[in-house]
Amino acid sequence: MSKTLSLRRYVKRRNGLPLGAAGSLQAMLKRSLGAASFRLFWQHWNPIWGYYLSRYIMRPLSAHLPLLLAIVLTFGVSGAAHDLAVSLLRLETVFVFTPCFALMGLGVVATDSLGITWRKFPTALRYGSNGGLIVGSFYLTRSLL
Repeated sequence: MSKTLSLRRYVKRRNGLPLGAAGSLQAMLKRSLGAASFRLFWQHWNPIWGYYLSRYIMRPLSAHLPLLLAIVLTFGVSGAAHDLAVSLLRLETVFVFTPCFALMGLGVVATDSLGITWRKFPTALRYGSNGGLIVGSFYLTRSLL
């Protein structure tokens, strides 16, 4: 991400639609779930959150750490923010999303490193592949905690 890329331009690049445009949620879901890889899924998922994670977490971490580690840590930070939000809503400590998101970060690194893609799959199978990795991460995390 360029230093001059604004949130508006970032969202348009990720969604194909301007920030707040009609149909932007549908475009985000279609692009992310139908993505040809798990990494691409995350590039299209929630572009507003992704913008801030990229700018304030990923970029600083990758300046000091190997990229693969920065990716996993960025996912862990995102999970910690989700844990904090749920903890505040429930008024009790929740620690599920941090390890789950770190596991998904490992999934991004692993599928990318191994060149795993579903580019040749029909869209319905892409939805299942991306969704399956997410659901599988949650189930694995829950079973280990």
